[in-house]
Formats: sequence, C-alpha cells, structure tokens
Amino acid sequence: MRSKLHTTTLVLALAGAATIGSISANSALAARSPGGASAPSAATPHVLRVRASGVATWFGPGFYGQKTACGQMLTPAVVGVANRTLPCGTLVRVTYSTRTLTIPVLDRGPYSHIAEWDLTAGAALALGISDTVRIRTRIVGRTANTPNLGVPVFAPTPVLAGGALAG
Repeated sequence: MRSKLHTTTLVLALAGAATIGSISANSALAARSPGGASAPSAATPHVLRVRASGVATWFGPGFYGQKTACGQMLTPAVVGVANRTLPCGTLVRVTYSTRTLTIPVLDRGPYSHIAEWDLTAGAALALGISDTVRIRTRIVGRTANTPNLGVPVFAPTPVLAGGALAG
C-alpha cells in the first residue's frame, strides 16, 4: 500500500496561459467542475497535479552560459528548479534530508524519464544533493519571472585595485 506522502497531490489551477488562478491542497474541491454539457471555454482553468514527493536530478556544467526556458542566464550560482508543467516563477519548497529551500521554477525539464524535478547546481549544493534522490516538494506561491530570478544576492565585495597606497 502506498503512503499518503506518495499519493497526496497538490493542485495548481491555471486561469489562462500565464496567470495562476489558485493553489489548493484539496484536489477533490479544485478538480470539481460546475457540470453541464457546455464545451470548455478559454476561462476554464487547467488543472496540473504535482506529487508531494518525487525523484530529482540536477543539472549545470554543460548548460552554463545558456538561457533557461524562462529567460535566466544559467551560472553555477543560480538557485532554481526545472519542471515540465509548472509556470515560470512558481515557488516550490523543496526538502531533502534535513534541509529545506524555497526556489523558483526557471526552466523546463527534466528530460530524464525517471525524474520529476531537475535542480540547478546551486540548489543541489544548498540542499546537499550530489546524486539522483527523492525529495519532498510543496508549491508555496508565485513570484515575477525576471532575468535575475534565482540569482543569489551577494553583499558587495570591495574591489582591490593594483598600485601603491598613499600613507
């Protein structure tokens, strides 16, 4: 018998192609239709199901310097996740072992048939992942998709210029 963790689904209702209508953990209510024999209209939300647990891989070195499907330049520092169906900017809370990280969807994939999630190298490093693993996930919100999405904000570092210092 499967555990509740493996069978629990989160439902993401999309109203149109670019707008999230609502997020619900109760798939029975979110999937309920108003009934009737009318054909679906453009306003009818599409329902995407995301498992609460799934296999994750990570990607990076061969893709550095290329743009993600959501428009970000991939570098070793970028922290994000790829998913086949979730819209760019969807925030996903990822838990592996004792570490938890909230990261945005910023690419499509994974292209492996065994995995549901593809972490960037920065996200894998932050979570302590170096191989294909099972992670727990939860959709927690949405943020604007910008070219800097997933790029960590670092404190300014002093720039040293060569030459002698006057004393």
